[in-house]
Amino acid sequence: MPELPEVEVVRRGLQKHAAGRYISRVSVLSERAVRRHLAGRSDFESTVAGHQVVEIRRRGKYLWWVLDDGDALLAHLGMSGQFRVSAPDAVDGDRHPHLRVRFTFSDAGPAIDFIDQRTFGGMAFLPGQAELPHPIAHIALDPLDPAYDLAATVARIRSKNTEIKRALLDQTVVSGIGNIYADESLWRAKVHYARSTAVLTRPTVRRVLEAATAVMSEALANGGTSFDALYVNVNGESGYFDRSLAAYGQQGRPCPRCGTSIRRDAFMNRSSFYCPHCQPKPRARR
Repeated sequence: MPELPEVEVVRRGLQKHAAGRYISRVSVLSERAVRRHLAGRSDFESTVAGHQVVEIRRRGKYLWWVLDDGDALLAHLGMSGQFRVSAPDAVDGDRHPHLRVRFTFSDAGPAIDFIDQRTFGGMAFLPGQAELPHPIAHIALDPLDPAYDLAATVARIRSKNTEIKRALLDQTVVSGIGNIYADESLWRAKVHYARSTAVLTRPTVRRVLEAATAVMSEALANGGTSFDALYVNVNGESGYFDRSLAAYGQQGRPCPRCGTSIRRDAFMNRSSFYCPHCQPKPRARR
């Protein structure tokens, strides 16, 4: 699933290609893409058409289009959702096979397509919720948000009685960090994913969060992390931060820091990658 850097890359692309334009037509090709709009496909199409896109905002892994009249169009990419710029007059045979929603604009410029192979993503029209959509109001700020409070986040993590990686993945504690950047942050900070937050010192938690900020900033500068064609920017281009990953997905390869083979453990129905020398396992409690 796309994490903060990948979603921010998409936000910037949408800001460039959609902000300031008027939506003249919305074509919903899949009911699942707008399943959270309870009034149905036709109502979504007619309600969204005619609005101007003011700007594109993000909270963690969620995007929303700020519309005129104070309305919002909330979007989540899910596992494979993409926003792509395309020719507005593309005929059916030229359309992407996984096209779910198309936004056509009054200026006859490029259309914006929502493409989703696995259909776990989707969009919802939320009247009067442009400032912060209610469904994501509980999500914490992320490390790249100007209002992010590092000290407060350190305190929240230390108040938990759980593993540090589980806390990093909790979007109500700190948002935007998923499996990839959690593993990379913990590797940089030399902290094992199963260390208890209850015993971690403030400087250690701070080091982990500062590593998260650094690694996601670097990933953003490289267009995000792409392992396949399911994550691309609005122009269809892949990010290449996967070439810089030190731990995630590197099982059996030498740790870039000490040369020890990177290991993989099962964790929370997913995988954790770490260096057993640089990130020693915590001692079992008596």
